[in-house]
Amino acid sequence: MSAKFILSLLTVIIYGFSGDLSAVVGQLSPDFYRFSCPNVDQIVFETMRTLSARSNVVASSTLRLFFHDCFIQGCDASIMISSTPFNRAERDLAENNIAQTAFDTIVEIKRAVESSCPGVVSCADILALAARDAVALLGGPNWQVPKGRLDGLTSEAATSLGRIPSANINARHLINTFAALGFSMVEMVVLSAGAHTVGFTQCREFTNRLYNFSPLVRTDPNMEPGFVRTLEASCPFVGDPSKFQAIDISTPFVFDNAYFKNLVAGRGLLFSDQDLFSGDNETRDIVMRLASSQDLFFTNFAAAMIKLGSLGVRTDRGHGEIRQDCTAFNSH
Repeated sequence: MSAKFILSLLTVIIYGFSGDLSAVVGQLSPDFYRFSCPNVDQIVFETMRTLSARSNVVASSTLRLFFHDCFIQGCDASIMISSTPFNRAERDLAENNIAQTAFDTIVEIKRAVESSCPGVVSCADILALAARDAVALLGGPNWQVPKGRLDGLTSEAATSLGRIPSANINARHLINTFAALGFSMVEMVVLSAGAHTVGFTQCREFTNRLYNFSPLVRTDPNMEPGFVRTLEASCPFVGDPSKFQAIDISTPFVFDNAYFKNLVAGRGLLFSDQDLFSGDNETRDIVMRLASSQDLFFTNFAAAMIKLGSLGVRTDRGHGEIRQDCTAFNSH
């Protein structure tokens, strides 16, 4: 890979959101809790490390939780709110389908933070920190998390429909979806496929590629034949559609660039990921570059995560709060 391309790719990432980031810097800061809760980063990390040691799904599910929270109505921990008889919250939206472990993880971290700094740190900031630590604990990059988010005051499943990109959309659809949120094509590839280097999904999210790809073709022709046989054994035609399958079959518990290599080899589990390589020349080139350099992937992923964490943040007390309980709005 040429140094020229690396510089070009990083320029797209960094300068692609320099204007947005400068606006966010005035609201968020890595030192936001410097005096009110100076050890918050350490508390979150130590709790994440303890919980991750107990279960190998804690880190990947927490990362997924952060992505879904930010995509629905901004990074405001609205996804943490539990439904009530009077409101079906966004966490119960079928598109989310996130392991309960992730929600329990944030609740546990909030409890640890509250014991040292009561009423100071928002659930939204805790979730952003936990996502960063999840990546680091899985062997991925680390970065400074700008803080100062407030927790949102609404969470409704009805208004959240269609916000989460489907596993069956093509590269162009993904480009447009991310562009609507201010992300470049490079940032989209880095985040969309990059986050799938860890974690699991259910058979129902990809079995159409095995058994019912189109009226003329039973199996997605962009899937490597050996990979098809492996998946057919794991998710048979007459089987449990809710069964879980590792998205990155090579290193499912390690944050690395292996999934990009899988895409190049026709071993991408989700259609939306594989189409980044097989269905679009522009995103194909980006996938190939990321597959060839883990350092390049890590640098760009960290930068893109900082940008993702700035989506729709609340910093005005008139539009947010610091929840006492991450799963319920404060009583006013």
